Amino acid sequence: MLKPTLQKNDKRARVIILAVSLLVFAGILLLSKTTVKVSLPFDAHIFATINAILNATVSVLLIAALWAVRAKNYLLHKRVMLTAILLSVVFLLSYIAHHLLTDPTKFGDLNHDQIIDQTEKSHTGFMRIVYYVLLLTHIPLAGIILPFILFTAFRALTGDYDKHKKLARVTWPVWFYVAVSGVLVYLLIEPYY
Repeated sequence: MLKPTLQKNDKRARVIILAVSLLVFAGILLLSKTTVKVSLPFDAHIFATINAILNATVSVLLIAALWAVRAKNYLLHKRVMLTAILLSVVFLLSYIAHHLLTDPTKFGDLNHDQIIDQTEKSHTGFMRIVYYVLLLTHIPLAGIILPFILFTAFRALTGDYDKHKKLARVTWPVWFYVAVSGVLVYLLIEPYY
């Protein structure tokens, strides 16, 4: 096992992690209701593509980290997980930029009038159900995973490996699902941008 990187202070960590998580969650809720009208020299939907690439990369990193820890290569595991966290922060910034700079997109809205008529519904068919099942599971899990990621990382960085492993058994599959489903949601909605 690796030596602790951080000094253990559960009370302070709990306050910081919950404050950061609530701030991010509240910020996203507030910003989701806001669109900034600005003329950009590029299509702002590029941020959605960047988000999908980041999510795909995080998915691969999570698999690599799982492999590294099972191989007892703890230093590689730590580096890969910290990279996944860093890319998730970049994702968050790109996600905010995308939602601030673009109007909402509705799945199946071929003519971009924000109304899904019968023709558009029949055009999407069963994929509409697939899209909404993915989206309706992705959004709440994405909303709750942040504090779990931060607590799991904190436990590892303070050398509290028993609690880290316990948390990771919940955090890893949810984080992986959020990352993979984020890519799938993008692939399904992208034709309607």
